[in-house]
Amino acid sequence: MNYLFRNAWWNKRKRPKIKIFLTIFDIIIEIAGFVAVLAMWILLIAVYTRLPDVIPVHYNGSGMADAFGKKSEIFTLPVIATILFAGMTILSRFPHVFNYPVRITEKNVSFQYGNMARMLRCLKLGLVLIFGGLVLQTIRNAAGNTEGLGVWFMPVLLAVTFIPVLFFMVKSFMYR
Repeated sequence: MNYLFRNAWWNKRKRPKIKIFLTIFDIIIEIAGFVAVLAMWILLIAVYTRLPDVIPVHYNGSGMADAFGKKSEIFTLPVIATILFAGMTILSRFPHVFNYPVRITEKNVSFQYGNMARMLRCLKLGLVLIFGGLVLQTIRNAAGNTEGLGVWFMPVLLAVTFIPVLFFMVKSFMYR
């Protein structure tokens, strides 16, 4: 049994634990994400009493509402966004546990850790903005101002998730 623990994957992949300092860009992204989460909650609380009792609570692949429920269910979106934001914030402080596309060495450790933590911050901001857009569109749908999420939703969702990942992965390979 001791053999299993001595040769486990987490022992083979010990990486240095170094402090990653935030750049101005990192701070701006963190503040923007926090403001987006806060704005989502403020918007929802401000309009909640004016929402009808039944609102769209699920959308199909083409962005049309396909399920309806109680208006209190709209709080699911900001709750999930807040949990994702907090979880990804905590995770970004432990870059030594991430999977990397390149070998981590003493020369590249600072760059690679910073690069991947920055990628996580950008993804976090993008996800919060997507959830904020969902809240806004659900409010607009419930008020009868629009129908569905619109044709922009799926391309924006894909762009917000894949562009930062591709950008930071390419950067990671370039600066091995």
